[in-house]
Amino acid sequence: MNTSAAIFHAAAAYNLDRPYILFRRELLHILVYISDFIVPFIVLSVVIYGLLLNVNVYETFIRGAKNGFLTVIRIMPTLIGLMAAVGILRASGFLDFLSAAIGHFSSYIGFPGELVPLTVVKMFSSSAATGLLLDIYKEFGTDSRLGLIASISLCCTETIFYTMSVYFMTAGVKHSRYTLAGALLATFAGLAASVALAGMM
Repeated sequence: MNTSAAIFHAAAAYNLDRPYILFRRELLHILVYISDFIVPFIVLSVVIYGLLLNVNVYETFIRGAKNGFLTVIRIMPTLIGLMAAVGILRASGFLDFLSAAIGHFSSYIGFPGELVPLTVVKMFSSSAATGLLLDIYKEFGTDSRLGLIASISLCCTETIFYTMSVYFMTAGVKHSRYTLAGALLATFAGLAASVALAGMM
């Protein structure tokens, strides 16, 4: 009798949740469909807008590509130095030590301590953070709470020190003023949003 009642309640709960599951599935299909066309649509819109303004789109594109290539050459020493510094910090174990120390306190405010290394590394290097994200997927799963928070947090945060060093050097800015404080505040807001959004999924 108890087994039959349990099966009945499980079936009832499944039928109640099924419209919501179907809605999420259809919404996911719509988002995937839109994402396939969003980039070509933006490129085509830019080209059409330039033609309407009588702009030589091809020459403008070539000029922008040339300037972008020169910018990459100018910032190459900064990129190499930054990547080397991140590699040294990871190999020395300092990032792991710092992440473990912060993780003891972050767990009390609702942010998993296992994701602190990912958060710290993301401030310096997006590619290194992606490697840590794959490790989290392998250990906890992509649909786990940690996997969801990690995925959303990478979308809600920025490579602060990488961006500041590259763009400020390119623009010749010597006094960053409140940029770092604002970037850290935005990062904490993104982490809080990732925890909240993962809890709603």
